[in-house]
Amino acid sequence: MELKDIKAVYFVGAGGIGMSAIARYFINRGTVVAGYDKTPSDLTRQLEHEGMLIHYEENVDEIPHACKKAESCLVVYTPAVPADHKELQYFRENGFEIQKRAQVLGTLTRSHRALCVAGTHGKTTTSTMCAHIMHESAADCNAFLGGISKNYGTNYILSESEYVVIEADEFDRSFHWLTPWISVITATDPDHLDIYGTKEAYLESFSKYSSLIEPGGALIIHRGLEMKENLREGVRRYDYGLDEGDFHAENICIENGEITFDFISPIECVAGVQLGQPVPINIENGVAAMAMAQLAGCTADELRYGMQTYAGVVRRFDFKIKTDRMVFLSDYAHHPKEIYQSARSIRELYRNRRITAIFQPHLYTRTRDFYRDFADALSQLDEVVLCDIYPAREKPIEGVTSQLIYDNLGDNVSKTMIHSGDVVEYVQNHDFDVLIILGAGDIDNYVPQITKILQNR
Repeated sequence: MELKDIKAVYFVGAGGIGMSAIARYFINRGTVVAGYDKTPSDLTRQLEHEGMLIHYEENVDEIPHACKKAESCLVVYTPAVPADHKELQYFRENGFEIQKRAQVLGTLTRSHRALCVAGTHGKTTTSTMCAHIMHESAADCNAFLGGISKNYGTNYILSESEYVVIEADEFDRSFHWLTPWISVITATDPDHLDIYGTKEAYLESFSKYSSLIEPGGALIIHRGLEMKENLREGVRRYDYGLDEGDFHAENICIENGEITFDFISPIECVAGVQLGQPVPINIENGVAAMAMAQLAGCTADELRYGMQTYAGVVRRFDFKIKTDRMVFLSDYAHHPKEIYQSARSIRELYRNRRITAIFQPHLYTRTRDFYRDFADALSQLDEVVLCDIYPAREKPIEGVTSQLIYDNLGDNVSKTMIHSGDVVEYVQNHDFDVLIILGAGDIDNYVPQITKILQNR
């Protein structure tokens, strides 16, 4: 279906971060936009406010009339929705064109120079950083992001620029629909093994993705990754890292809550870069973002300004309270390497304070495959409160519970297990010095309540 033929778009799984960015694109085009999601959220309520029709009951009768015309309605779905979903079945049985989110992105961005960020972790922050640098530069950009940018209050940027910044999602091989001009690959630590089956298949998907980069473009890959890239002729290759690689940082200074460094580049080095969101892990993310923006033509001054004014992403090291008496933040980290980096960063920032994490594991398969790694990562902290597993798209697996992580936590860690629904009550009855909420499930829904409780103490 050509864009000109699309009069309505229906989203099965409307409230996902990535889905909502595309929904906003079509809302801005004046298209009828509607959809289903399992539960209301701040994001779905905002989309409704912007003009999207959303319902929360799996019911074909709730689909708007404009979205029941197969010749003019595009259906977009997320793989997280079960195959037997009644509404999805209706669209399949009635000849609708049905596309994954990434297919739509691929269609929308072929006419642009696509700056894509792929990787097991770090891609949301890196892509949002790059989008902010680009948007504040003379080049400007469009953007489809995997998180809500604090600078813009949205995961979507619309402009007349020839550039588009995209978070490239490896789940279900979705990023194979994209045609990057420049791409960063941040990490290839095995994930989504419920989909890929083996580590080798996961790495192969990244190899395939690298082959999609357009000739004349570039790959910026984190130094030391296991994957073997497969680049077309005419694609430049660079590597990056914290303190080594074609692009890296030198003269890093972390003091008084501020972080500065020099950006080392084969194109032009940039001295005195200040992080607007001073979190240690963002040094490396920033190096990747600046590398991509620099290859797209951004000047040294534009790089400095973009990094200094970058405000962060909601749920990515997202500080809610930051005082001498109490620190509270929320972080989306849900892979062991992400947990490790978050724990390491918060430990670096608050060396002499007691740090408590409330962690909700995400997926039974991920917990089964990595429970020891989760335990090792969390053992950097002083206290760990484990919630029950958020199942998302999965059914329970016998013997797989949060207990697996609990039993493998270090002897130095004070540990507790609670039900996710009891998080607010737990916070009410306990004192904290530094508290971080970790996980990609629904635990973040409690963050506003927790913030109010802690502020009123």
